[in-house]
Amino acid sequence: MYTCWEMYRCTSKQRGTRTEGHSDRGTLRQRDIQAKKHAGKETCGQRDTQKKPPQRAQERHEHSQSPARPTPSQRQSGLSRIIDGSELLAAAARLAMALLVQKFGGTSVADVERIQAVAARIAASRDEGHELVVVVSAMGHTTDELTGLARAISSNPPQREMDMLLATGEQVSIALLSMALHALGVPAVSMTGTQAGIITESAHGRARILEVRSERIRRLLDAGQVVVVAGFQGTSGGAAGTPEITTLGRGGSDTSAVALAAALGASACEIYTDVPGVLTTDPRKVADAQLMAQVSCDEMLELASLGAAVLHPRAVEIARNYGVPLVVRSSWSDAPGTRLTSGAARPIGHGGLELGKPVDGAELDADQAVLALSHVPDRPGVAATLFEALGAAGLNVDLIVQATHEGASNDIAFTLAAAQRDRAELICREVLLTMGAQLASTADGDGARLSAEAGMAKLSISGAGIMGRPGVAARLFDTLARSGINLRLIATSEVKVSCLVAGHQGAKALRAAAEAFELHDAQLQHNPQTCDLGDPPVRGVALDLGQAQVAVRRVPDRPGTASSVCRALADAGLSLDAIVQSERTHNGAKDMSFTLKREELQRAEQALQPLLLQWPGSHFEQGPAIARVSAVGAGMPCTAGTAARMFRALADAGINIELIATSEIRTSCVVAEADGVRALQVVHGAFGLGGAVQHRAQGSEAPV
Repeated sequence: MYTCWEMYRCTSKQRGTRTEGHSDRGTLRQRDIQAKKHAGKETCGQRDTQKKPPQRAQERHEHSQSPARPTPSQRQSGLSRIIDGSELLAAAARLAMALLVQKFGGTSVADVERIQAVAARIAASRDEGHELVVVVSAMGHTTDELTGLARAISSNPPQREMDMLLATGEQVSIALLSMALHALGVPAVSMTGTQAGIITESAHGRARILEVRSERIRRLLDAGQVVVVAGFQGTSGGAAGTPEITTLGRGGSDTSAVALAAALGASACEIYTDVPGVLTTDPRKVADAQLMAQVSCDEMLELASLGAAVLHPRAVEIARNYGVPLVVRSSWSDAPGTRLTSGAARPIGHGGLELGKPVDGAELDADQAVLALSHVPDRPGVAATLFEALGAAGLNVDLIVQATHEGASNDIAFTLAAAQRDRAELICREVLLTMGAQLASTADGDGARLSAEAGMAKLSISGAGIMGRPGVAARLFDTLARSGINLRLIATSEVKVSCLVAGHQGAKALRAAAEAFELHDAQLQHNPQTCDLGDPPVRGVALDLGQAQVAVRRVPDRPGTASSVCRALADAGLSLDAIVQSERTHNGAKDMSFTLKREELQRAEQALQPLLLQWPGSHFEQGPAIARVSAVGAGMPCTAGTAARMFRALADAGINIELIATSEIRTSCVVAEADGVRALQVVHGAFGLGGAVQHRAQGSEAPV
């Protein structure tokens, strides 16, 4: 049986699209394929010969006045009557028609000329026989302009009224695009999110999609219409069941498109943007950024959450969870772009399209060791020297954290296999002496300190969009705290949260996590294989200039502290990124550091204030302006020296690292804001991600 990726590849050849992968398209298309294979086993190339040449505008107009295309039920009943070669050819022609969802961003529809170009592209796709649902953003930077108008009237406008205002931007673009299609003789109808059946929760400004009631869209498709849907918006039940317009937040049009593709069982979702696809980094900042032919959804989730603006994390999350074939392409060319690889399709559950279980697995790595260095010199090259020495000795480090510091010293902790602890401890001592750092003779003495502890275990939960849902990490920490399990080290990302715990409590921690997130035995793993040796250690690099660094000083060093901090922020709807616990103690207290969105600083301080008042001596501290540069790659866990290579590139450029946070497939470094772009450039170059071809962005894509 052909997969929908194979069908999409075959039916997209005229547009130059190369795609592979798998996901079911639906019963009708599967039966078409089976009937065709049984009768003659045509190839993709043979199917291409059955396509009709593109129609001219007048011919399309005449076609739009002709009887509607057969409905799916009519096409299905026709299959049972295939008895000779002519009917087989007719079935093959029907098979060539794929249902595609295409999304065009703000830059792609920024003016009349571009809207007409998009209409021509859509018309060409329809001429190839495809059924089309098109999702569009507001024109250019309309959303920003409307936001500016609101702020000119009120510094704090009601969020409901903001949704009413911002939703008008997409209504303009869908109407104009539908008019442009009609001018080409293509039957099209525009629909708001409400008319398209996009049902959301009631959270104005950041609503998540619960379901897509697609009956009306399907009827229009069966009638031969191109359906043009406003992205970024939907409708909720509201108070007492009264419908309310809602918006999905920044990046909402991407989310709308992939959600529609999942609900409709589309062959693929194509995201058209102002760059050729997913690049190794932002071409506006690094001139030799190269196009990725493919990238996994987990890697894309990390890159998107870390600053890569080409796709919104929520859109990638839906594609990953429901097996939607996703392609990112340029609106200005027919190049194939980048395809995102994900698992097999799965049905949408009763919990809601975007509100399903965020955690789909848990794992326990036993026999781990942690080494901690505190009061080490704070200067460029320290981390690079340390991890280069460990890599040269063949030691593969797993998690790495470097805490924020007071004064001219740093704390660094890392994990590796327990069998490598003694060798790693010896290397750490040698490196400290080489750097001129004297080891303290007593726990309270002056100088650097080194500790090594085996008998640890790493508990991890995995899923999609974990850090985008503030309550997930908090629930894990709550669960472990109630079980009396202390967290020695924490690592967080969009696809995984890991905690280092005492080895004898590892099994207990895994059982507690499984119960908290309703995981069954098949979703639990012990000492899993971390990666495929064929994956690159670094596939892309991202820069985020919108983060702020925060520390909560002198919090109790006991079970439940991390849980309490994360719960207070989660209850305020705030998501953390890097969470780092300092290695140094102050009379039974430690420091915690984390990063979050800069615009959420004030809300974070307000949310934590009641909690910190319960801990005498604790206080909230905002750090200096920062930038976060991150390297992401599925092969990182099984490639020794990857982090050291990144640290060395920054050190050689004279860039000091203020904070380090790693997860399984990413390494992030916080640097001074002024060093952000230069840090991105040197890390990109260090991993040889550049190339001779230069890809130019066509503009600044609108935020939604």
